Amino acid sequence: MLQKVVEAGRELANESVAKRNKFLRVLAKNLKKNANKIINANKKDIAKMCADDLMRDRLMLDEVRIFAMADSLKEIVEMEDPLGRVLDKREVNGLHLKKVSVPFGVVGVIYESRPNVTVDVAALCVKSGNCAVLRGGSEAYQTNKVLVSIIVSALVDAGLPRDCVVLLGTDRAIVKEMLKANKYIDVVIPRGGRGLIDMVRENSRIPVIETGAGVVHTYVDNEVDIKKAASVVFNAKVSRPSVCNALDTLLVHKKVADRFLKELLPKLKEVGVEVCNEYGKEFLSLKMSVKIVRNIDEAIDHISKYSSKHSEAILTSNKSHAREFSERVDAAVVYVNTSTRFTDGGMFGLGAEIGISTQKLHARGPMGIRELTTYKWQVSSDYLIR
Repeated sequence: MLQKVVEAGRELANESVAKRNKFLRVLAKNLKKNANKIINANKKDIAKMCADDLMRDRLMLDEVRIFAMADSLKEIVEMEDPLGRVLDKREVNGLHLKKVSVPFGVVGVIYESRPNVTVDVAALCVKSGNCAVLRGGSEAYQTNKVLVSIIVSALVDAGLPRDCVVLLGTDRAIVKEMLKANKYIDVVIPRGGRGLIDMVRENSRIPVIETGAGVVHTYVDNEVDIKKAASVVFNAKVSRPSVCNALDTLLVHKKVADRFLKELLPKLKEVGVEVCNEYGKEFLSLKMSVKIVRNIDEAIDHISKYSSKHSEAILTSNKSHAREFSERVDAAVVYVNTSTRFTDGGMFGLGAEIGISTQKLHARGPMGIRELTTYKWQVSSDYLIR
C-alpha cells in the first residue's frame, strides 16, 4: 500500500497547481453535499464516548463545523503555489545555482479525536504536492472512513491519483509498523497528547515534527487593565478548553492579584472551572492552575521551567515589559494582550494547519502549506569539471 502512495507522490509532485486546486474545490463542494452522511457516521463515534467527556467537543461534527471546514479549503485554493519557488539564486565558480521549493513526498500523520484534522491534512498535503498517510484514533474511525472516501472521490474527479491520501486501520500494532516505514514515509507528524508524541518520538525511524502538546501560560503584569485582562484570560480558558491553545496556568503579579482574581474567579466559577496549584500540566478540561508571582522575572522563570514552548502570553500596559517578555520567552508563539486561543492556522491566515510545531527544526508554530515543503538545489554549468 505504501509503495502505491510513493508512486502517487511522484505523480502528484509534477501535477499543475490548477489540478491541485480543482481537488480542493471539488472536496469543498462534496463535504457540504455529504454533510448528513458525515454527521451520521460521527454520531456512531460519539455514541461510544462518555456523555461527560470533554473530548466529545473535539470529536463532534455538525453542519456548522462541516461547512466551516469546506469554506477553509477555499482559502487554501487562493494561496500561492508553494512549489517551484526560487528561494535563492546565485552564480559561483561558473555554476548557476537555484534553490527551489519541493514537497517532502509522503507525510504520515498520527492523531487523536479530531476528525477535522483528516480534511485539513489532506487539503494541505495535496496543495503542497505531498501524499498523506493518515492514522486517526479509534474514537473517530467511522467519521474518518467517510471523510477519506469523500477525499478519494475528489482526488479522482480532479484527475489526481486516488492513493494520494490513505487511511490506516486503528490497530495499535499498525502505528509501530508505520513508524518503521522510513523507505516510504518522509516525515511523520503526531497530533495529540504528550503520551502519543513521546511514543512516536521514541519509536520512529522517520524524522518527526512534534506538534500539539501545549502547557500554556498567561502572565498578568502589575500594570494592566483589570477588566480587559480578565476577559482575555476567561476566553483563553473557557472558549474551548479541550484544545492545545487553551490556557493551563495563570501567573498574576502580587500587586494586582487581589483585584484581578476578584474580577476573574467568580466568572470562572460560574462555568465550572476548577482552580488548582498543579504546574506543567496540559489539562484539556475546565481546570487550571494559578500562581502569584513577585515580578516579571519570576513569571518568565516559571514559564521557562514548565512551558512546552507552544503559546505564552503577557497582559500588560507597560510597553517595556511587553517587549522584554516577547524577547525572553522561548515559545513558538508569544502574545501581548491577546488570547492564546489564536494559535491556529486558520486564525493566522494559513487556511488550515497540519499541526502546531513546538520544536525548532524546520518549522515552528502553526504549519501551513509552505511548512510542508523542503528544497533542492538545481545546478547547471558549461560542462565544468572540478
